[in-house]
Amino acid sequence: MKFTELALSDPILKAIEAAGYTEATPIQEKAIPAALEGRDVLGIAQTGTGKTGAFVLPMIARLEKGRARARMPRSLILAPTRELAAQVAENFETLGANHKLNMALLIGGVSFDKQSAILDRGADVLIATPGRLMDHMQRGKVMLNAIEILVIDEADRMLDMGFIPDIEKIVKMLPFTRQTLFFSATMPPVIQKLVRDYLHNPERIEVARASTTASTITQKFKFISQNTPAMKRDALRELIASDNVKNAIIFCNRKRDVGILQRSLTKHDFNAGALHGDMDQHSRTETLDAFKNDKIKFLCASDVAARGLDIPNVSHVFNFDIPRHAEDYVHRIGRTGRAGNKGTAISLITSADREDLASIFELCKITDPAWIDGEPGDGGSERSGRNRRERVPAKGRDKAPKREAKTEPTAENNTTTKTDPAPKEAAQTARPAQENTAEKPGNEKPSRSRPAKENRPTGNRNNNDRGRGRQGKNNVVGMGDHVPAFMMKSVKTIR
Repeated sequence: MKFTELALSDPILKAIEAAGYTEATPIQEKAIPAALEGRDVLGIAQTGTGKTGAFVLPMIARLEKGRARARMPRSLILAPTRELAAQVAENFETLGANHKLNMALLIGGVSFDKQSAILDRGADVLIATPGRLMDHMQRGKVMLNAIEILVIDEADRMLDMGFIPDIEKIVKMLPFTRQTLFFSATMPPVIQKLVRDYLHNPERIEVARASTTASTITQKFKFISQNTPAMKRDALRELIASDNVKNAIIFCNRKRDVGILQRSLTKHDFNAGALHGDMDQHSRTETLDAFKNDKIKFLCASDVAARGLDIPNVSHVFNFDIPRHAEDYVHRIGRTGRAGNKGTAISLITSADREDLASIFELCKITDPAWIDGEPGDGGSERSGRNRRERVPAKGRDKAPKREAKTEPTAENNTTTKTDPAPKEAAQTARPAQENTAEKPGNEKPSRSRPAKENRPTGNRNNNDRGRGRQGKNNVVGMGDHVPAFMMKSVKTIR
């Protein structure tokens, strides 16, 4: 369907044409008419299907009339990450080029004073991450009682990042008569509860099965026999060299690994950059712009780049680490194969990833995965995992005899040799003799009564003898015969 059939105003259609768009995507085709009617909308669609345009275009149309007052925005868009919020702001500027609508972008890493100055002038559209919006609300810099339209974008990502409590506080400050547009790629139970609480008789629009991947993406898997970072980096470089990679986003689970991988690729003459949550906003924006403009060919990133980033010409996505949550796999590989383009997603798999990989196959309905260099045998991955588990206790057993060897020589067995061990009776008779000679007149010390030999716990002789000053089975548990003086003092209790 063409945009001219969606009852949009001429200024909006001119901006759409200037941006190079002609036909609406399925989610836009169904969501825009319902939003223009003022209905609540629940949009479920996989990444890269045009969800941003599905709420930006009707919002501009509804805000054409009216004017915002100071610190009282007319509409609110909540996004989980700074990058996604900034991208929504770019779309708003492009599609609203023929309208005089003021926009405020509230994200971390930017001065509070500059953001407050924009709010003081009045903002028709407020685009924010939940954390920074809460900060401005606590400072009294923004009031939400004039909000006409609320948009919650990437709601499932909000859940993963722990923003649901903040969203609940924000929604309580909004007028009851608002219009709510709710978009998500997946629908876990918590998100379903939010839909029931925040939306009133919504128009449910589902253009694809929840948690599906685009058909334009070719998914491949590479098994790594040894679960070591060095082996995975070697395999990654081989895949980059063998596959026709124009550019790629390489995902790691940990921010620390992002920097390590970026430095490794740079060392091997790959043009690579890094993007993760610990970077300041200026560096993040600069790196992302460099990747979009082909100044950086490989972007090593954490999941901060997994949601909503619209970079149309990404040829490959590599999962250096398999994501811990299967839904994140859908969003990661959704960075390629966008806008009808072909894309390839390659994941590096080790024996430790079996459970996570099974969850991904189940969620995405993958029954015949494409393995590079052949599928690992049924026992191969299990055998690798078993060997890895066995090596850990083996180290402990190797060390145990060394510690026993240090504590083995005692006064008890100095009179014996390895070739002629003393009988047990000799050891038992030697013990009382040593104890009798150890006590001297005038040196008696108060001691606790010791239980009979047959009632004392025996335990493991080797373990009990370690680090003790005793020999044989008469080892001491605790402090021995000596009790420190400070422990004998009476203590006054306060009631």
